[in-house]
Amino acid sequence: MRLGGARQGRHSGDKISATQWGTMAKSSAKTVFECSSCGRTTPKWVGRCSQCGEWNTVEQRVAFNARSKPGLGRAVSASEPLPLVELAEIPTDGTTHMATGIEELDRVLGGGFIAGSTMLLAGDPGIGKSTLLLQAAAAIAETGRKVLYTTGEEALEQIRIRASRLGVKGGGVFMASTGDAVEIAAHMAALKPAVVIVDSIQTATHPDLDSPAGTVSQIRECAAFLSERARLSHVALVLSGHVTKDGSIAGPRVLEHQVDAVVQMGGDPGGTLRVLHAVKNRFGPTDEVGVFEMCGEGLVGVSDPSRMFMRQRSNRAGAVAGSAVALIVEGTRSLAVEVQALATPSTLASPRRVANGVEMSRVHLITAVLAKHLRLPVSSHDLVISVTGGLDIKEPAADLAIALAIASSMTDRPVDETVAVAGEIGLAGELRPIPRADRRVAEAARLGFLTCLVPDVAGDASGQASGAASGAGRSVTVIRATGIAEAVKFALRPGSGRPGRAESGAVPETVSKVEIRSS
Repeated sequence: MRLGGARQGRHSGDKISATQWGTMAKSSAKTVFECSSCGRTTPKWVGRCSQCGEWNTVEQRVAFNARSKPGLGRAVSASEPLPLVELAEIPTDGTTHMATGIEELDRVLGGGFIAGSTMLLAGDPGIGKSTLLLQAAAAIAETGRKVLYTTGEEALEQIRIRASRLGVKGGGVFMASTGDAVEIAAHMAALKPAVVIVDSIQTATHPDLDSPAGTVSQIRECAAFLSERARLSHVALVLSGHVTKDGSIAGPRVLEHQVDAVVQMGGDPGGTLRVLHAVKNRFGPTDEVGVFEMCGEGLVGVSDPSRMFMRQRSNRAGAVAGSAVALIVEGTRSLAVEVQALATPSTLASPRRVANGVEMSRVHLITAVLAKHLRLPVSSHDLVISVTGGLDIKEPAADLAIALAIASSMTDRPVDETVAVAGEIGLAGELRPIPRADRRVAEAARLGFLTCLVPDVAGDASGQASGAASGAGRSVTVIRATGIAEAVKFALRPGSGRPGRAESGAVPETVSKVEIRSS
């Protein structure tokens, strides 16, 4: 077909003018309206998306026919299908982990990056994502591998200044200041690196799409395009991602399904602790937690997070009301974290409930149990619950610590500072079984707590813990309670609060006391 002033059509006798040809080319594009939250498209503008329910998220964009865009279109042919492969015959040699040299990051990833896989690292602005990626790139480059670091947010001079501050030499780390997905793929093919870092996916664009960077279509297509190139090149791809104001990962939800691992970095922006946890991991665990401390040399891994979480608590002169220590298990780690609660009389018809680090649904459950079984007037008090250190607790074993902190704040009676607790609370006020109680007891003994309060149905925790950590010379007393009332009666110190409480360290008749030795 000739592209002159007049073009010959499909039939020899048909003639198409230049104006008609331009009109046909434009017909491959049409105007649609796309939700920036979920990616749903509609032929006309609406104020509220019918799929995700968000308001004012529908924006106009130009959509092209996939056949007119060879870079994005997927050709479907009628050729023979690919041969079938038996599951037992599939090789697994390519799924070995590539250690990053950063112990806490490798712990969360299950050993390091996987060649051909895609990882998404998300976090709040200024939390330390770029710092961690630059440190990981330098550590991998020191092993003799090449690393491609592309950025669409910062100038290369800014990254060089950060590298100098962190003490990163940068040999073997190749930089590119671009967000063009096609250019990144070209650099990937020419350099043949072991790891490619894209900072960030929200700034990446594909030239075949007319929508601006950060839109749903750009994020989805750029992630799919780069992931496919990385898989074919057997390169580990790392994407840096933004989060929204409510803490969820920015972009379409399909982005989290496209990648192989989703790792989120959190923590108090005003503090020094940073917590790394995996939301999704196809090649490793999702319950491991990595803890870092932000200092002048960058992010430094914390090998003993429990002592770090307990550091500020140990600096206090004495016990204060509204504080309790929870024993939790994250992957292969046992952690002791401080849970704080503040209860104040409310002047509102519906008292406020604020929870940082714990799920609000658990707070509602615990407050209902305290109101029913302990007659605490929680319905007339504002409650603020917080986990120190910026850790986000998911497991129900922290219920007992939350309940004790609330009861302590409302009665103005401190929890005994030598007691660490772990237990799930049921609706009937009972303490339900918790897994791996022996590891929690051993962690409490290692940190110097004298007493560990656990549910009575936790199993033979004392025997397991003493057998696993014998010969160190430290002892811990395990107190087993059956209900929340018994736990509160034992843990709260005597004071000017509600009468009828036992003296500190007194064991109610309905709980059992076992002394064990641990490390």
